[in-house]
Amino acid sequence: MPHPFDLTGRVALVTGANTGIGQTLAVALAAAGASLALVGRSAMDETRALLQGPGRVHEIRADLSTNAPLQAVVAETLATLGGLDILVNNAGIIRRADSVDYTEADWDAVLDTNLKSLFFLSQAAGRHMIAQGSGKIINIASLLSFQGGIRIPAYTAAKSGVAGVTRLLACEWAAKGVNVNAIAPGYIETNNTEALRQDEQRRTEILTRIPAGRWGKPADLGGAAVFLAAPASDYVNGVVLPVDGGWLAR
Repeated sequence: MPHPFDLTGRVALVTGANTGIGQTLAVALAAAGASLALVGRSAMDETRALLQGPGRVHEIRADLSTNAPLQAVVAETLATLGGLDILVNNAGIIRRADSVDYTEADWDAVLDTNLKSLFFLSQAAGRHMIAQGSGKIINIASLLSFQGGIRIPAYTAAKSGVAGVTRLLACEWAAKGVNVNAIAPGYIETNNTEALRQDEQRRTEILTRIPAGRWGKPADLGGAAVFLAAPASDYVNGVVLPVDGGWLAR
């Protein structure tokens, strides 16, 4: 009987795989046996050096701030690795400013990358997965999928949208063999939270509220990703899974 967390023979496409959370998720999926298409705007040498597992690795340079490369990213993954079983929509950006000063340009940039591209890449991958009768899509949501946040209006709107799109696609595709779920990271030590961690007051306020007593590390998300990518989660649909050290419980 196959191990319920074994990804041997599966092909995973991970966006934003060059650093932070995307890099960690790629490492976790590779360790579980998956072959990987690593998608990012910059070189992924560091990610490649961390990968351990039996699968193959292919790097795709693409800017996901527009829809232009999305079909090609899926086509290249299929042509190079021979399939597509898992999509991890991780690529994202953040722009901070008071709402009274927030610009349309920043709003559009965040929504285009964090929500629009996520949906249309899911659409492109979903067409293939529906045709083969199976697939796993894992979207990276946020605590801001549940809460309002401060000084990040576009990010909050986008991540709220990610939760909604995750549920919608689950409703449409579950019966077609495609599981669509999301992970909502808490306060994780990444480039996106650097500004918060450098602000002594905000850092202290955040840490005081986290029941686990520490900021999360990208590696804390790896197990959730493997679970949602593996046969173990075949009857899990439309879930937005917080990995937050208990933040939402307080």
